[in-house]
Amino acid sequence: MPPSPRLTIVVPVYNEEKTLPTIIDRLHRACGDFSEILFVDDGSKDESLAILRRLARPQDQIFTKPNGGKGSAVRMGYEHATGTYTIVQDADLEYSPEEIPLLLAHAEEHRLPCVFGSRRLKKQKQFAHLTFFIGGSMLTYLCNFLYGTRLTDQPTCYKMVRTDILRTLRLRENDFRFDPELTCLLTRRGIPIAEFPISYHPRSQAEGKKINWKDWFKWVWVFLKLRVMPRSRL
Repeated sequence: MPPSPRLTIVVPVYNEEKTLPTIIDRLHRACGDFSEILFVDDGSKDESLAILRRLARPQDQIFTKPNGGKGSAVRMGYEHATGTYTIVQDADLEYSPEEIPLLLAHAEEHRLPCVFGSRRLKKQKQFAHLTFFIGGSMLTYLCNFLYGTRLTDQPTCYKMVRTDILRTLRLRENDFRFDPELTCLLTRRGIPIAEFPISYHPRSQAEGKKINWKDWFKWVWVFLKLRVMPRSRL
């Protein structure tokens, strides 16, 4: 039996035909030697699935499902992860896969259970629209206030977690709420979260950004709900 890969990269995909070829190529170049890549098409209505089937390597895996939200796609990927660590890579170009090896090396060197890539720890353009920056900052503040964390960027996509820990978490959310849910369950378990600076290339909703102001309130609800939920139900 071949050894487990150092990292599993889960790529949820929904109507990303414009950026998908580029992100696949960058993932293969930056991470192809040490990771397994799991693509999960969440019922795309464009050519995303055809692109995945054309460009994925034999060692990559492609999963398809009816559209159910980003969280449901990520959870499907988590179920098939075999790497020591697992991380999510969005199919757009906001995050740089070239920095994933740096996150992994940091986690391995310090034997960290999880490490979040923080956009706030690097001087760079932080937003395409000010409301996204303010909303994200407020979510980080609320998380720190409710859970006693000291995060600088809670809503970051890059959340690298040891896979054996992921398997113990009862993740239930199907949409963008899976992101705060993951953070809350980690903190309720007493698992420390480290941070590492990463680059960020924000895109606007006109460019395809799918999260919106309604998701902000859903995010807050997850923070509040999981803060008071009995530990036995987590």
